[in-house]
Amino acid sequence: MPFYDRHVMTEPRTDASVIRHLSRRDSLSERIYFELRGRVQRSEVAPDFRFVDVDIATEYGTSRMPAREALLRLANEGYLVGTTRGFMVPRLSLDDIRDVFEVRRLLEPRAAANAAQHLDSQTEQDMSSALQEACLAAERHDANRMILANIAFRQAWLAKVRNRRLADTIGRFVDHAQTVRLKTLQTETTRMVVLNGLKSLHSAFMRRDPIAVNDRMVAFMAAAEDAFFSIRQTELEDKSDRISLPLNRRDKS
Repeated sequence: MPFYDRHVMTEPRTDASVIRHLSRRDSLSERIYFELRGRVQRSEVAPDFRFVDVDIATEYGTSRMPAREALLRLANEGYLVGTTRGFMVPRLSLDDIRDVFEVRRLLEPRAAANAAQHLDSQTEQDMSSALQEACLAAERHDANRMILANIAFRQAWLAKVRNRRLADTIGRFVDHAQTVRLKTLQTETTRMVVLNGLKSLHSAFMRRDPIAVNDRMVAFMAAAEDAFFSIRQTELEDKSDRISLPLNRRDKS
């Protein structure tokens, strides 16, 4: 019988074995949380995929408790939503995506400007490496590599934002919009928009110029939003054409 069943009705134990037991469970839950969150961040989760605590527990060789704790934490932070069977990545409506862009427009430019004042040589190196990866991704028409480069670039400057609550909030909102990344970065035109935006931001960050960083982040986000809704509009037009085509053929027959 598990420890929490044996002792739940008795006086709590405080010996070292109990502390180690709880520490191991908490550490495992933390590990599962970060690894599953990473999958969501990297857009590795299919829209209809279900995270089920039993399956996650089996994958990590643990009981259901650490797996469920990790899934509930991800749900509380908006990365997942509960369903009748497990948890899945939220399906964002167009209004949801507009809201995400609005929140990011309000927060990211000033946060990036703050980060520009606190860069160090390691952060500059990390951002330069991410930009180099983005350049390679563009050359090789690799959308997944561009996604990872974009994430790495953002994580580098977010780490230098002094207000950690602000940085964590931005990180979550960006992660929630993985649908945007998947749609926009599949086209070469949009990958070039992202690459040019990263180059412009990188230049301002390397000068540690908060005003330039603020302005270029505003421009970068506006370009990303325009790219997403342009692609969405094209999809809707294509869908309309596919629906109307059979009707046109029937009219001619």
